[in-house]
Amino acid sequence: MNAPTTPPAPDASPAPIIEIDAISKSFGTFQVLNGLSMNVMPGEKLALIGPSGSGKTTILRILMTLESIDDGHIRIDGEELYHMPKNGGLVPASEAHLHRMRQKIGMVFQLFNLFPHKSVIDNITLAPMLTKGTSRADAEARAMELLDMVGMADKAKAMPAQLSGGQKQRIAIARALALSPKIMLFDEVTSALDPELVEEVLNVMRKLADETDTTMLLVTHEMGFAHDFADRVLFFDGGRIVEEGPPEEIFSNPKEERTQSFLKKIIAAGHRV
Repeated sequence: MNAPTTPPAPDASPAPIIEIDAISKSFGTFQVLNGLSMNVMPGEKLALIGPSGSGKTTILRILMTLESIDDGHIRIDGEELYHMPKNGGLVPASEAHLHRMRQKIGMVFQLFNLFPHKSVIDNITLAPMLTKGTSRADAEARAMELLDMVGMADKAKAMPAQLSGGQKQRIAIARALALSPKIMLFDEVTSALDPELVEEVLNVMRKLADETDTTMLLVTHEMGFAHDFADRVLFFDGGRIVEEGPPEEIFSNPKEERTQSFLKKIIAAGHRV
């Protein structure tokens, strides 16, 4: 009689959904990122903080393929982003490859970027219909689900000019979710809003973080929200990660002098940590 076989041990941890390996990026003579490496796990919520010009937004734009990289490698869900396999090696990615990879990622911008001549529902249905061939009926049904989620179902037929900044930003979040991305990127999504409108957008993001397993990267100066939202906080300065850790650790007991100095200035400026 054959001895029973031992089942394979379960994988202790999943592979990162984002792997950034020694990437560099310069704009002219200004080097924004220099050999940056970092991993993000599936479902993780990351807050990227740091002074202006430290490379935070550039990382999001690179992940969204709005900026290219000068050197290094990025893998999304185990697949190269800026390269593709050919003849046993890797070659620069084609536009078709970038287009396919881009569908795994959604991004919400600081200034909404809604199409001003299209209604709210048309802003949301456009990408699924164009890029995935979704029927109008299915795209509109999904759009209404998302509008309901962000509390904007009654504005489906409105035009962007009829909306407040906070409403536009909630529509922008719904539009980014319409392609069911595995990864969501948020770039200073409240910085262009009047203070009284900030909370309505943050509430939608809290709901998204609590109710979905979407991986989320957030660039923000809202330190209180970063503290409540993030699983991990990364402090950037000069294009590199100076310090990272759980929010409680970074905000209550930062180890690096540069992090301490930055947070002291943020608090002095009136931001809650």
